[in-house]
Amino acid sequence: MSLRLILAVLAAKLVMHISRLLGKGRGSSLPGMLALRICPDLLGHFENQPRTATIMVTGTNGKTTTNNMLAGILEREGYQVVANREGANLITGVATAFIRSSSILGRVRCDYAVLEVDEAAFTGVTKWIKPRLVVIINFFRDQLDRYGELDTTIKNVLAAVKQLPDSTVLILNADDPLVARLARESGYHSKFYGVRPVQELSGNVAYSREAKFCPFCGHALEYNIYLYSQLGDYKCTQCDFARPQPDIEAESVTTGVGGTTAFLNDDKNKWQLNLPVRGMHNLYNALAAFTAAYLLGVKPETAVAGLETYTPATGRMESFRYGSKQVVLVLVKNPTGFNQALSGLLTGEVEQDVMIAINDNAADGRDISWLWDVDFEILTRTPEKFKRFICSGQRAEDMALRLKYAGVSPTIIEIENDFSRAVDSALNGESGAVSVLVTYTALWPVEKILSRRAERMKQSVDYSVPSVS
Repeated sequence: MSLRLILAVLAAKLVMHISRLLGKGRGSSLPGMLALRICPDLLGHFENQPRTATIMVTGTNGKTTTNNMLAGILEREGYQVVANREGANLITGVATAFIRSSSILGRVRCDYAVLEVDEAAFTGVTKWIKPRLVVIINFFRDQLDRYGELDTTIKNVLAAVKQLPDSTVLILNADDPLVARLARESGYHSKFYGVRPVQELSGNVAYSREAKFCPFCGHALEYNIYLYSQLGDYKCTQCDFARPQPDIEAESVTTGVGGTTAFLNDDKNKWQLNLPVRGMHNLYNALAAFTAAYLLGVKPETAVAGLETYTPATGRMESFRYGSKQVVLVLVKNPTGFNQALSGLLTGEVEQDVMIAINDNAADGRDISWLWDVDFEILTRTPEKFKRFICSGQRAEDMALRLKYAGVSPTIIEIENDFSRAVDSALNGESGAVSVLVTYTALWPVEKILSRRAERMKQSVDYSVPSVS
């Protein structure tokens, strides 16, 4: 036991305590950052401490939700779990998660470590910690000024996977060709999950789809059905690359305002799932968590029960009540995620006000040109659903301009850069519901304002927002 390790843990725990006292959240990244400066090999000390296994979740959209769903399932089964539930998924957030659960001497008592890892940080984290399972959920364009081109991100994740032990198992999204390709390219044992592709599930948003060509022969991929973005039933007619048959597949899917219902099957058994959050993207998150739990030997009935009691983290379809109005807070960070949020708006049954807060800090991405890849035009197909659009944040004017070019009438677009006044305007409008869509650095201040003004419907742990999710 090195003195440097003890000092690092002590310093980090002190920072956590001070952060709570000052009301600055739980300190999800700064403690780990400080600890790693004092003891750079800190993570290596924690690598073998989970008694059973470490599971990592990586990809673009849905890491926090998938990670927390899986952690909740394992805890429901009676296991002790270390997890970075806040979404702090850089190496600093992973270090913080271990330190939070450790003794002063750096000893952790847990059965599993369930770690969300940013795709750009995956190489750095896996240098120190070797997971038994790696869950890869999807790949979409996200913050080009930080990640670079999508091909670069995929190549970096693949290179890191190839450095893991041969016993590592990959859990892959069968419906995303950018993910499914990793089974063949890595050569690792892989299990797949997916949604049975049927026409009634095909989305109506004009997505900017990423996977247009076969990664092996370069020929154009052909799709029978798109579920959303590049996820769907695909094949290459020039070689044998095609959507693999999932080991766990969702069928008979219905999704609406109240949540999502589906049957999960493994070719032998079926389990009904009533997920309390809406949207196809959340069904995929649940499928990933269920598949991981299934492979770890968790009883399927326990996994389903855990998913059915899932409570969203801050900004992940979080619900509030203001008088008689339902208010939903949603984090948006790239075109695909934003499109899914817009699809959710269309399921509303009453006229609503929509607040959109766009910042361009480093964690949001300085380049906001991605807003022009979002299908805001879909909002004009059912104008009766929307009373007003309140644009806020550092780039409120840019957001208002994008809505105008999408065909939204300027008479129902308001600009209010101040978050507090924007929230008040949205809450006190004449509509029957409010949707609040925000980027990273807008999420935490807007959530704090909402929590003071409105009643949180499903109480989630008061997590702070990480720099990157």
